[in-house]
Amino acid sequence: MKRSLDVVAYNRAAWDREVTKGNPWTVPVSSEAVAEARAGRWQIILTPTKPVPQEWFPAEMRGCDVLCLASGGGQQGPILAAAGARVTVFDNSPAQLAQDRRVAEREELEIRTVQGDMADLSAFADSSFDLIVHPVSNVFAPAVRPVWREAARVLRPGAALLAGFNNPAIYLFDFDLIASRGALRVKYRLPYSDATSLSARALRKRMKEGWPLEHSHSLADQIGGQCDAGLVIAGLYEDVYAAEDDDLLSQYMPIFIATRAVKNSK
Repeated sequence: MKRSLDVVAYNRAAWDREVTKGNPWTVPVSSEAVAEARAGRWQIILTPTKPVPQEWFPAEMRGCDVLCLASGGGQQGPILAAAGARVTVFDNSPAQLAQDRRVAEREELEIRTVQGDMADLSAFADSSFDLIVHPVSNVFAPAVRPVWREAARVLRPGAALLAGFNNPAIYLFDFDLIASRGALRVKYRLPYSDATSLSARALRKRMKEGWPLEHSHSLADQIGGQCDAGLVIAGLYEDVYAAEDDDLLSQYMPIFIATRAVKNSK
């Protein structure tokens, strides 16, 4: 099963199911948040709790061509569209894209939606966008360097990629033990992948339960990969999963990273 598994196709269906379940990353923004954005008061997140610093965005959002990359769910896209940007939302999950269209219709926003694999942006020409917003989602991609290369290709010179991703260290631990006993134990070798690190039995169980399949990526691939793609890291912050003391790993370490990477203008 591991050799023949199409992770991209499996995760497409899994995220469609997450929309039905009401996963927090699939719940669209409110009308009140859209109204605030129209009035110039807005923020978005790339990671669970910390808003993206306003200085990471272009000084004038109106008229900016923005790609929300693997960012369906009716969250970042509608806010940026309400702030005046020309927004394209690209996502693997049709149900996630439907959330953006639902908000666009509800709020009379113009949002373009495109379905596809985040590692293949051939639907877009070179130098198409002034900004890419990529919240934590490449954890669901088997390889991350192709994502960075494609993002760099479709950015205009001097434009920025804002990305959130997991600290790979979290995949060292036995998550079943965390859930059942609230204890930490190192179990896995990095790089981790549900599809290859789990036993066949554990993988079958995870897929039967409908979970999207995850992959850790090294910091060399997450950060170094952006640099190798022709981007310059211009900002970085860390985040936890929950602001309260109800996430065990977050009590010991920041488990998310966000970066602002700028395409070389030469």
